[in-house]
Amino acid sequence: MIPITSGLLDRDFSIEERPSLTHWMDIERKSIQGMTDAQDAMRQAIYKILNTERYEYEIYSWDYGIETLDLYGEPVTWVVPELERRVREALLQDTRITKVSDFEFDFPEKGVVHAVFTVHTIFGELIAERTVRV
Repeated sequence: MIPITSGLLDRDFSIEERPSLTHWMDIERKSIQGMTDAQDAMRQAIYKILNTERYEYEIYSWDYGIETLDLYGEPVTWVVPELERRVREALLQDTRITKVSDFEFDFPEKGVVHAVFTVHTIFGELIAERTVRV
């Protein structure tokens, strides 16, 4: 850590969070139209984070997205706690998300792990899910 002795950082300043206003994605129709804000914008942000493979796209920073590709072929007993950790790590990069909890896992078919969990945001709680093939 660099000690702050004088200069620009000694001045009074305030940090403001950016608004959550963003373009609205209609996932079913595969179109972007209009704008959305608050809890709907968070639902969309969670969807985008959990469906973007980390390190795969140059447009995103290395802090964005989730790592799932290396889970393929691993034992389910290892994948379940690892998926929980990775979901938390991915979502908590967004400063509007305060906590991820209440994970529940099921196995709808062989080689598939489905997770449902609660995402606590500054706009309220949302239920989210993620499915991976193992």
